[in-house]
Amino acid sequence: MPPEGNIEEKPKKKGGFVAELVRFFLIVVFVIIPFRIYVAQPFIVEGASMDPTFETGQYLIVDQLSYRFEEPARGSVLIFKYPRDPKQFFIKRVIGLPGETVKIENGVVTIVNAENPDGFLLDESYLEFKKDDNFTMTVKPDEYFVLGDNRPVSSDSRFWGTVPKKDIIGRPFLRLFPLKETAVFPGDYSN
Repeated sequence: MPPEGNIEEKPKKKGGFVAELVRFFLIVVFVIIPFRIYVAQPFIVEGASMDPTFETGQYLIVDQLSYRFEEPARGSVLIFKYPRDPKQFFIKRVIGLPGETVKIENGVVTIVNAENPDGFLLDESYLEFKKDDNFTMTVKPDEYFVLGDNRPVSSDSRFWGTVPKKDIIGRPFLRLFPLKETAVFPGDYSN
């Protein structure tokens, strides 16, 4: 007596394990690796130079695409290759744009540019720490003056110069960890 209902045998996949392995390899080579190289990559914050905005151990996803089509704005946060050792990556805030003069007097930052020949004071209400230092630098074309938010301990443009545009990796797009501080475009105070 034949069994009731239709029972169909599933067709076997051709190639089995080897075919799945090849598919996985192709996805990695043609999707994941290019995405990681050209679009976004992970970054783990190390050091106190951006405290309290970014703290050691925070896990960020870096947007590598935006700055291929637009210029970084003042107040935005950059991930870049350290100019003195391109194997190291730093995270700092954009303070001075190409062609501007940055003046720091007693911890107060003034920006002098074509639109403001007498300069304007930079609003840095996001800072908790200030350092009494004095400094002046004119930023070259295609370069950016960057500072850490924790100025007393930050190694930044005051000590090793500006960041060439070619060394910019991108900007933090997403802070994933710690979960209670998850944010999109964390720390971005650009106008």
